[in-house]
Amino acid sequence: MELRSAKFNIGQVVKHRSFSFRGVIFDVDPAFANTDEWWQSIPEDKRPQKDQPFYHLLAENAQTHYVAYVSQQNLLADESGEPVQHPEVGSYFGEFKGDHYAVRRFHAN
Repeated sequence: MELRSAKFNIGQVVKHRSFSFRGVIFDVDPAFANTDEWWQSIPEDKRPQKDQPFYHLLAENAQTHYVAYVSQQNLLADESGEPVQHPEVGSYFGEFKGDHYAVRRFHAN
């Protein structure tokens, strides 16, 4: 299996290509790293390839906030210039800079 390079970065604001949600990336897996049950729950005609980066998002839509796991092929850069309103954004990130958040530095004790 040949892995593809990550197109998006931690802190970047993105949106889903097909569904009405957007979010900020807080982690990246170089290839699919979720359960087979999750994989099988996706309709076969919409199931993304496993050999690509998958992104963990603090996501939002018009109704709610949640954590999403999305393949690279299903993401686009969000060009709205609007911050993400997910309540956990401040736990991971600092200042919003138009299309991305500054990554908060964590120090071990």
